[in-house]
Amino acid sequence: MNLIKKYLEYLKIERKYSDKTIMSYYSDLNEYYCFLNQLHQKITNINYDVVEQYLRYLYKKDINKNSLARKLSSIRGFYNYLVRENMVEANYFKDISNPKKELYLPKFLKREESNKIFSICEEDSPLNQRNTLIIELLYATGLRVSELVNIRINDIDQNDRTIKILGKGSKERLVIYNNHTQRALELYLKDGYVFLNKLNSSYLILNKDGNKLSERYVRNIVDKMVHNARLDIKISPHTLRHTFATDMLENGADLMTVKELLGHESLNTTSIYTHVTNEQIKKVYKETHPRAVKK
Repeated sequence: MNLIKKYLEYLKIERKYSDKTIMSYYSDLNEYYCFLNQLHQKITNINYDVVEQYLRYLYKKDINKNSLARKLSSIRGFYNYLVRENMVEANYFKDISNPKKELYLPKFLKREESNKIFSICEEDSPLNQRNTLIIELLYATGLRVSELVNIRINDIDQNDRTIKILGKGSKERLVIYNNHTQRALELYLKDGYVFLNKLNSSYLILNKDGNKLSERYVRNIVDKMVHNARLDIKISPHTLRHTFATDMLENGADLMTVKELLGHESLNTTSIYTHVTNEQIKKVYKETHPRAVKK
């Protein structure tokens, strides 16, 4: 177990992985460690027979392909680390291929749904000004909720209409916002922020006590907005990120630009949105082409 702790420290300090990602690695590796204990097997003394037994164990659990792929990747990465540190001679998981991941199309808002949410946004109080700004920022920039709540005033360049974001793996990027967001931001900074900033905080999004707003409360705000808009849907702040990416691509943005704005490491991650837009293209075709329209 000490080797696992050292590996997790390496991921946190050297690789700058987020706490959430490290917890996933811990869960996967701890399960593997417990399995080895049942076999009275040491982490540093396994062979292909042990690997096969663990694969059979995982398949018997009947978990989905994505979870299975993640567990194998966690262990593969762990043994790569042990090989580099000369703690083991070989990585027996190296040649074990991940199952092909299941494709989950991201949920996004239709244009009429997002318009309804924006239509009920109010700015008649400090909290409503803040809530409106939250919705504007999430949709205008495609921010993750963790990135949103960590925006500091000094990160914002109002002249350039950009925000410096510290994303996953402590990687910096710039996101751009639009005229609507600029107007909501200016009003909030002039009024709502002054009222809420009772503790002289450097963060942009504050709660009623003057502290940084929690990610969980942002989700509550989004839920309330959906309820007030009388939409019979269940969404999260991440749905607005998906909507941002989908709308950008549907309106002509190239995949590489969307990748950079979202802060994705790989273009493959961003490419899932092309499946969404392709489905929309097919739908429009079937509804509008004379030879495709059902009579």
